[in-house]
Order: sequence, then structure tokens, then C-alpha cells
Amino acid sequence: MSVFRQDHDLRYSWVCNPGRSWLSGIKEGMSDADILQASALQHAVDIRRKVLETGAPVHFEFLHESARAGRWYDIHLDVDRTEDGSISGILGTSVEITERKRREDTLKTLLRELSHRSKNLLAIIQSLASQTARHSLTVPEFLVRFRGRIQSLSYSQDIVTDTNWRGAQLDELINLQVERYAPDGNQQIKTEVVSVYLSPTASLHVGLALHELAVNAASYGSLSVPGGEVEITTEFDTLEDHDDLVLLWKERNGPRVRQNRDPRFGTATLERIVPNAVGGSAKLTHEPDGVLYRLVIPDAQFELTHEVSTV
Repeated sequence: MSVFRQDHDLRYSWVCNPGRSWLSGIKEGMSDADILQASALQHAVDIRRKVLETGAPVHFEFLHESARAGRWYDIHLDVDRTEDGSISGILGTSVEITERKRREDTLKTLLRELSHRSKNLLAIIQSLASQTARHSLTVPEFLVRFRGRIQSLSYSQDIVTDTNWRGAQLDELINLQVERYAPDGNQQIKTEVVSVYLSPTASLHVGLALHELAVNAASYGSLSVPGGEVEITTEFDTLEDHDDLVLLWKERNGPRVRQNRDPRFGTATLERIVPNAVGGSAKLTHEPDGVLYRLVIPDAQFELTHEVSTV
């Protein structure tokens, strides 16, 4: 803490413990015009004159900008009185609060980011509710589908949160969303994917796509019969100046796809919601022995870490 006094003409009488603060260059007889920049000078003078006129103490925060960097100070001003009670000047204290202001700014940034992510998550849930309701014939059917999709979103969200919002490792996302739907575990799931971190947005939506595909495979596709397999692979789609990631889901040895299959299965989620959210594209086809799904994820939505992860 620095303590200082200014006389009635706002000239400094003395400064105690200036350290390396904005008061470090003060000498007796100097004024604020000798140490403050023009942008801060008028405000400083106005506040001090108000204290002299009213006799009321003032508390404010002050940003001092120098060649080194801007530093924040907590300033308290009060009048200095003579023995007969008349005002003879100003007594002030100055405490540096730069670190506290940085923590406050960091907290504000985090709260804004949290608000932004919460709104995004609510928008995803709203979209899921709308699409699920549109393609459900009964309330129980809606509840089952919607609960499953929300649970899938929750699993992906846990991974993203655990990595401090960096995103999710693709192979970890596959294990979480797919393996629990395979009766024979890893024997039915063949995975060979590059090791990448998906962005938070891509993590949530790719997780949702994997959930839709796994639920369908477990209900009607290759995971619903012994010997059925799902192969999940990745490749790169090379463009002029970047490589997009292509995620492929291929079912084998499943029940023969019927011509009168239920067209409501996750089509909107897989072909519109997910690719639109990541800024990519998708194609869903029904081969004779199972589903084939191709999702293109733009390079802005992932970060390559290692070569290949095989499960």
C-alpha cells in the first residue's frame, strides 16, 4: 500500500512507500499533470476536486498505463483537515490490484464461455426433441428414443468436460457409444481409426451419430445377430490445402435389409443434424447386409495426434 497527501492546489506534499507503483516518480511539489497521461489526467483532477468541494471520501479503481504494461490500483481518497476542522488537502491510499483484475477478467471470460456452450447444448437438445417427436408415433416411443439420445449426449459431454473442453479422442468416443450395444463386445466391433481429438462440437455430434448407428445395429442390424460385425474406419479426403477426416461405418453379416425397413431411423440426425453441426457432409445407405454411413468432418473440427488406433 502507498499513502500520499496532496494540498489544496493538488500538489503532492509527500508519498509513503511508493515502491514501483504509479507514485514512484513523485517528488514534493509535483502535480498529477507531471505523472499521468492526458487520457487519465482530467478524470483524476475532477475526482480530487470533488473530494475537496464535498468533503466526502471517494473510492475508485484506476488503470495506469505505462511502457511496461497497464497496472490496476484501488484508490481511496479522503480530505485532510487542520486542527480547526477546515480542509487543507487530500489524503489517499493506493493498493495494486492487477492480479485481482486479471482473475476477475478470467472469470468473466469463463462465464461467457459457459453461457455460450450452455446455449449450444440447449439448442442441440431442442433440435433432438423436435426431430424425435416428428418421427415418433406414440409418447412411449418418443420417450425411449429421446432418453437414449440425451444419454448419448451426456456420455460425450462427460468426455469433453474431463479434457477441459479440448474435445474427445475419437477412439474413446467410439468405445463409449458403441461397445455397450455389442452382445459379444470387441469381437463384433472392428475399429481402425486415426488418433485425433475432435472439437467439443464435433465430439457431441459424432457421439450422437455413433449412438444412432449403434442402436439401429443392435435393434435391426449386424449387432442384433450372432456373427454380425461393425467395422469403423477413417480415411482422409485430400483437398487443395487441407485434409478432411472421413468416418466410415460399415455393417457386415447382418440380417438382410428389408425393402419395407422403417425409414424413420435416425435419418434426420445422421444426414442433416450431425453434418450441418460440424460443417461437413454425410451419406447414409442401406446395403443388403447392413448400413453404410460416411461422415466427412472438416479439418477445423479435429486435431491429429498420432497415427492409427486399432481396437
